[in-house]
Amino acid sequence: MEQELTNFLNTEIWNGRSISDVLTLEFLASTAGSILGAVVILLLGWIISSWLQSRVQKLGKSSRHLDDMLFEFLASIVRYVVLGFTILFVLNTFGVQTTSVVAVIGAAGLAIGLALQGTLSNVAAGVMLILFRPIKIGDFVEVAGKMGTVKQINLNFTELADLTNVHVIVPNSEVWGNVIDNYSVNPTRRAEWTFGVGYGANLKDAETIIRDTIMADSRAMEEPAPFIQVTNLNDSSVDFLVRVWCSAGDYFAFKADMTRNVKEALDAGGVDIPFPTRTIVQAG
Repeated sequence: MEQELTNFLNTEIWNGRSISDVLTLEFLASTAGSILGAVVILLLGWIISSWLQSRVQKLGKSSRHLDDMLFEFLASIVRYVVLGFTILFVLNTFGVQTTSVVAVIGAAGLAIGLALQGTLSNVAAGVMLILFRPIKIGDFVEVAGKMGTVKQINLNFTELADLTNVHVIVPNSEVWGNVIDNYSVNPTRRAEWTFGVGYGANLKDAETIIRDTIMADSRAMEEPAPFIQVTNLNDSSVDFLVRVWCSAGDYFAFKADMTRNVKEALDAGGVDIPFPTRTIVQAG
């Protein structure tokens, strides 16, 4: 029995140490010191990471020209980086070779990066969108073939509400990697119409009717000057190209209203508006 107890106490359990070595006061004191040091390092790392996170967040809120979402993202990265180094220091206090741990983490990070390549590209595009701000919340845009109002810009995707109020989610890589038409940046837009009149119509009278009808609307701008000219002679019509500036917010309603109003004004003025006709001749 005594021999079995001796063999048990001499059994190696960790880092070349036997059970009898672990039970010594010297080892217990050393272990207690390592645990105390690890706790102190963890507390310091937690406090420093929280402080740095709050500082980065406050930096984003210090100016209206800086984007809060970007700095929230950067603050999280700073916090996790500090906590990662804290864990490495803790492992080092227990004699763990952190070089091998870093190598394993690096290999795992590479594998995860390759597996999540599409997701990471969306995150990178999201950072670029937040940093350079080609679009903002509330802008009316057309991106990746989708048109709507920007509701939210996250790190992975952009949310739109289209013209029928359908919720549309577009990956950020599609937004950043394609042409962006932002209709909300400029305060004014130029509305454009083509009105056709018959060859027998008095072109001066037709031009006057078109000009008076459109410019009588309060949404039409005098400056820049409107453009109303004959630009094309079709097979059955003489075409007027009309370009008038208006506020960007009035564009769609103004264009639709003037299409109807000009047609009704031309009818009232006796100006013929031709439409395609076809003559069928029956062979004798």
